[in-house]
Amino acid sequence: MTPAPRRRLVPSFLATDSVQPTRNTLDRLTLLSSTGVTAADDLTHAQRRLVELLRGGPLALVEVAARLVLPVSLVRVLVADLVDSSHLHARAPIPEAKAHDPQLLEKVLDGLRSIR
Repeated sequence: MTPAPRRRLVPSFLATDSVQPTRNTLDRLTLLSSTGVTAADDLTHAQRRLVELLRGGPLALVEVAARLVLPVSLVRVLVADLVDSSHLHARAPIPEAKAHDPQLLEKVLDGLRSIR
């Protein structure tokens, strides 16, 4: 029998000192990367872990949340503060590719077949 999941000793909202995010542009798929700025002493433990994780390369916000085992909403707040303090870069997710025109694809396919 697997043991029951343990509750956090400290609720997640306390990790942000009840601070609201300074930006609402952070999507779940926002790509985060480290700026190379060394983690300052005034960062929280969670913020330091986040900065260290991203030194290994860019990750999406949801990937960071999963690897740190923290709620996405909490990671959004932490990331917003770290972007404002120049510890992280945040890039909007790449939009989905536009749907291809089926008629154009048929013409290309017909052209390729005629080459044979």
